[in-house]
Amino acid sequence: MSVTVYSAQVSGMNALPIAVEVDTTPGMHVFTIVGLADKEVQESRERIGSAIKNIGALAPHQKSQRVIINLAPAHIKKEGPAFDLPIALAYLLASGQIAFDPRKIVFLGELGLDGRIRRVPGVLPMAIAMRDNGFTTLVVPKGNGTEAALCARIRIIEMEHLADVVEFLSGRSDPPATPQTVITDDPSVHSVRLEDIRGQEGAKRALQIAAAGGHNLLLIGPPGTGKTLLAHALASILPPLSFDEILEVTKIYSIAGLLDEARPFVAARPLRKPHHTASHTSVIGGGKYPRPGEITLAHRGVLFLDELPEFDRRVIEALRQPLEERTVTVTRVEGVETFPAQFILVAAMNPCPCGYINSKIKDCVCTPGAVMRYTKKISGPLLDRMDMTIAVGHIDYEKLEAPPGTPSEEIRASVAQARKVQTERFAGQGTLLNSEMNLPTLRSVIRLDAPVQAIIKTAHGRWRLSARAYHRILKLSRTIADLDGSEKIGEQHMTEALQYRMQQE
Repeated sequence: MSVTVYSAQVSGMNALPIAVEVDTTPGMHVFTIVGLADKEVQESRERIGSAIKNIGALAPHQKSQRVIINLAPAHIKKEGPAFDLPIALAYLLASGQIAFDPRKIVFLGELGLDGRIRRVPGVLPMAIAMRDNGFTTLVVPKGNGTEAALCARIRIIEMEHLADVVEFLSGRSDPPATPQTVITDDPSVHSVRLEDIRGQEGAKRALQIAAAGGHNLLLIGPPGTGKTLLAHALASILPPLSFDEILEVTKIYSIAGLLDEARPFVAARPLRKPHHTASHTSVIGGGKYPRPGEITLAHRGVLFLDELPEFDRRVIEALRQPLEERTVTVTRVEGVETFPAQFILVAAMNPCPCGYINSKIKDCVCTPGAVMRYTKKISGPLLDRMDMTIAVGHIDYEKLEAPPGTPSEEIRASVAQARKVQTERFAGQGTLLNSEMNLPTLRSVIRLDAPVQAIIKTAHGRWRLSARAYHRILKLSRTIADLDGSEKIGEQHMTEALQYRMQQE
């Protein structure tokens, strides 16, 4: 007898329905899984057999029969343990041990040897994809229900044991559907706030501009001057994620298996801080079957690279394309995947290997050659993609003991207002922030008066700005004007934008 039960498989950032086809015929015992299944799926034969036996049903190895499992479509790689539950149910259905209509229901879950169902990653993208493909019910392991219930208009049922699923499908129980998940804020997510940082007013202003327009930022200064604190504080002044953005970011973390069971959603903008020893694959993404890396995990949030010159050169240079296109394409023999990578890059570095060149409090011990080699680790093309470069100096004692500055909430409100202006400006154009403007949008949005144009023309002639640098200065000045509530870019806005660029030239 041949039957079909449905499951799902994550592919890149989305998911696809997978038909679990089972055919049983009398004969010598054979239990075969076909359909491009990886080792984890192949190993499910032993888990499934023990789980079925331990609920009192006849397992495949207890009967003389040929059991063929086909996971279709066959050209898609099947990986992970989430097929255990649908394969077990498909076998029970094919062998006549249970009876149910499998056409509109999807099953996900890993089976323990005793029949317990364990959580699996990637449930949210699978729930969204199954709803969009017309399925009405999704059975998931206990602990995955809250995550799956972020997706509306599909019935989510949590199950703890294979026996419970059999009872449900046989009509002997009617478990309640998991209610729609209510997203709540986590007040402890921002451990560093802008008012906690004393001094560094110029850097704080740069953070405000970066948050308002989504601009990249490079902090240069000696050790202990607050570069790391500033990067952490940036997350506290970013506006909250919209519901669609929460779903978008949560899908990424679900696929990566990084969701907390107690709070299986990402309600705050992510702040990712990979160590400088991180590999190219872990930062950019990849693997035999491409998976998201740190730059995708930072999507809609902040990517902080401390000690930038210490990162592997391949990692640094690989940032070029994501910073321009807001996506990263990972190509492998087994497949090509494109992951979102729309983040604010905050990088920090010392001015020299020891960190004290031109310092008034400590002598530099670096040779000129060592300083040159250190700074040359950051290529010109990457520097060209940094909208602002900020010198972060030592803080005087008086400033350390000064009262708190402007609260993060107040700066966050001004950032949100500037972003609202941008949203209205770019309505219907697929652009959200000034930093995302393409050339046609840039030319249609930005009009410079003669005095402002004279300033940028002088700067272009003096520093021989690249075309990219020129356009980024225009975008930055537009953001400064938005924070100022000005419809036009004024001389003061252009001058401030150029000051952030001058420190790089």
